[in-house]
Amino acid sequence: MRRAILAGVLLALIGVPLWAHWPRPRLADGVRADRIVVHKASRTLELYRGSQLLRSYSVALGPHPVGRKEREGDGRTPEGRYIIDYRNPNSSFHRALHVSYPSARDAAAAYRRGASPGGLIMVHGLRNGWGALGRFGITRDWTAGCIALTDRDIDEVWRAVADGTPILIEP
Repeated sequence: MRRAILAGVLLALIGVPLWAHWPRPRLADGVRADRIVVHKASRTLELYRGSQLLRSYSVALGPHPVGRKEREGDGRTPEGRYIIDYRNPNSSFHRALHVSYPSARDAAAAYRRGASPGGLIMVHGLRNGWGALGRFGITRDWTAGCIALTDRDIDEVWRAVADGTPILIEP
């Protein structure tokens, strides 16, 4: 019995880190996506070229992901059509692509409620220095409303997506 327990513990100690860092096939160099689709309910970000799905990634969102972002600090990830309008290679997170939130509609809705819509919604990697977490870094929602990927995955998205790429964020 002791040996079975010890074997189980050893398998877990070896298997869990392997899972967190197991390499997936990567996109070929030079592959470009022409749109991004984020599905909040399934915590996925998809890259497309035309109607072809290039790759799907697991993501973490804000701590209150259900519903549209209504105001700054609500912990929600916005929903709607935006663009990737600039990139920040020197972010506090491993690479960051800025989402053009708030739209005029988002801002107007927030101001009608007497609130600021917030901003600085990014698609980014893990906080700098935490990349070793690998997939563990996206197993729960922890951002302030941003869309977080593993560092390996944001590196791939960074290369495949140009500024001006549309991003659709769905419930």
